[in-house]
Amino acid sequence: MPSTIEVRTNIDTGSGLVLADPTQIHQVFMNLCTNAHYAMLDGDGVLDVNLEPIDVEAEFAELYANLQTGPHIRLTVSDTGHGMDPETVERIFEPFFTTKGIGEGTGLGLSVVHGIVKSHSGEVTVESEPGKGTTFQVYLPQVEIEVEQETQLEVIIPKGNEQIMFVDDEEMIAQVVKELLELLGYEVTIKTNATEALEEFRSRPDRYDLVITDQIMPTLTGTKLARELMSIRPEVPIIIITGYRDSVTVEECQELGIREIVQKPFNSDDFGRTIRKVLDEEHD
Repeated sequence: MPSTIEVRTNIDTGSGLVLADPTQIHQVFMNLCTNAHYAMLDGDGVLDVNLEPIDVEAEFAELYANLQTGPHIRLTVSDTGHGMDPETVERIFEPFFTTKGIGEGTGLGLSVVHGIVKSHSGEVTVESEPGKGTTFQVYLPQVEIEVEQETQLEVIIPKGNEQIMFVDDEEMIAQVVKELLELLGYEVTIKTNATEALEEFRSRPDRYDLVITDQIMPTLTGTKLARELMSIRPEVPIIIITGYRDSVTVEECQELGIREIVQKPFNSDDFGRTIRKVLDEEHD
């Protein structure tokens, strides 16, 4: 955040536990903060981040199809930016809807946030008014879990040391995935522009053991980028990531020679195993 934006936090560390994938929750949080940042680019502003326990009552739960009554944890991210009119608020979670300019985003960010929260049996709400800022609230159900450390099964994600290029025009997503893959031992180059990714690959086609690319991007789709990459080096293994099921088919990917399709939001364990599977098949 630039120094013109003041960040205020009020985190209740006794809020309790939720059953959630840390990488996906990181993605939700980063996306909401990135949107708040974008809304305050024109000048000074305040970003408020709050985390607190809350009991969802029946009257409120009835307003949202995915929300249940009972104890929840509420994450609030609010800004003092330009705000949105009611028509925009109504569409804000639709795939591909964006208020950003051409080339500045795909409009999948908040759609992915909504999908992640719903997959965790939660709900996300938004309140906004032009000139008065925007407030997003994420509700996740609390869980009561007694963890027995000595009997807890350790989930082992296979690691590696190969070179991976990751392409996604959403910089926040690219950074989160880079951190995840580096924790697994991989060396990662990220590109947020498909054309630049193609130029980088053309200059050093033998450097990368695997290319992972988002499907929906402004300059080139993932499948079009894959065609270009394989025209340079036919055997390069490629994984496509998509947040919209109809954007690419399994048959199309098989015809192109793309190794795997990963649906957003994805589980970090499964993602790590998919990467290892594709690389191991290539080594065989």
